[in-house]
Amino acid sequence: MSDAFLPSADSTYRTPDAQGFFGPYGGSFVPETVVPALRELEQAWKEAQTDELFIDEFEGLLADYVGRPTPLWEAKRLAEAVGLGRVLLKREDLTHTGAHKINNTLGQCLLARRMGKGRVIAETGAGQHGVATATAAALLGLECAVFMGTEDIRRQALNVYKMKLLGAEVVPVDDGTGTLADAVSAALRHWVERVRDTFYVIGSALGPHPYPTLVRAFQSVIGSETIAQLENRSIGKVDAVVACVGGGSNAIGTFYPFLTSLSAEERPMLVGAEAAGEGIETARHGASLAKGSPGVMHGFYSYLLQDEGGNPMEAYSISAGLDYPGIGPEHSHLHDAGLVRYMPVTDAEALEAFALLSHTEGIIPAIESSHALALLPRLAKELGPEATVVVTVSGRGDKDMDIVREAGLAR
Repeated sequence: MSDAFLPSADSTYRTPDAQGFFGPYGGSFVPETVVPALRELEQAWKEAQTDELFIDEFEGLLADYVGRPTPLWEAKRLAEAVGLGRVLLKREDLTHTGAHKINNTLGQCLLARRMGKGRVIAETGAGQHGVATATAAALLGLECAVFMGTEDIRRQALNVYKMKLLGAEVVPVDDGTGTLADAVSAALRHWVERVRDTFYVIGSALGPHPYPTLVRAFQSVIGSETIAQLENRSIGKVDAVVACVGGGSNAIGTFYPFLTSLSAEERPMLVGAEAAGEGIETARHGASLAKGSPGVMHGFYSYLLQDEGGNPMEAYSISAGLDYPGIGPEHSHLHDAGLVRYMPVTDAEALEAFALLSHTEGIIPAIESSHALALLPRLAKELGPEATVVVTVSGRGDKDMDIVREAGLAR
């Protein structure tokens, strides 16, 4: 490995602290009945990190079951269309199940088995985390239940069918808006009731400590592979690295290795795309950092969309995976520290990027990933026509065909 990719001692990024705080964000705000389970999980994770058998099994599954490393594709026609010198796509859409979620669910289900938990539960919005959890559970012989909002069940019927086919129970949640935040709330309530025999596989880099760090660890393979691929291909300095952000697992998995392996001078601009829905000037968006404020929800302290009384507000996005009124605590810390830029992207911009990648490269991305792709023309104006940008394509768009068809996008 060249010196350009070695850690710099004076700029090493270190988080969280022993209580799970990333700066002021994170922590563990849960009922007392859940505290022992979180401590048990933290201890099991600590032991697993030094267990060569656990590491070898996880890495073996990533290679032979998930299909890693995923390619770093140079999208030449896309680069020309958006006015950039080079665009490189980290193809998480080519993993088994079609999204980055499988990296995390395999790791957590291995932990569940290690802890003697024969049953796992999960929440899902777009359905990809639900499918990935059901897949990992089937592989490892675990019972599985997935909580999903009724509106998301309608929007993501194909993934609902896949989960059931894989042997999972899909639990409809009709509280509130019937979307991701409601599914998380329902899963947490259920976990409190079944905490002794059930492992909660959280899908994003949020929740009470140690989940944000745990998810980051399993997803960091994205950024680590990207850095190695850039070096192996002698691509040189990258100007920006972009990923979409809802809760933020694919983004933190992409950004974290860049934060810890490169000095501030060598590090590219890191950019997160959050859901602006119909515009952040309206009430119909999911832009927690652009329009939210710090508060507590689902066991952690972070930026949230909330009213004056501190109650979570309804989030909106055309993307079911970004339709959440909060963001992972590490992203809040990175935002305040100025280490990552977060930019809102509207539904219309995401759909335009969805079509552009499909037409120029023959790659149909998830609508979530399309939010990141939508930032390319903006970055071209800022960075210039010679700039090199990496985009994490977090998933494929099969699940979104009904949504884009309803939006009248097909030509």
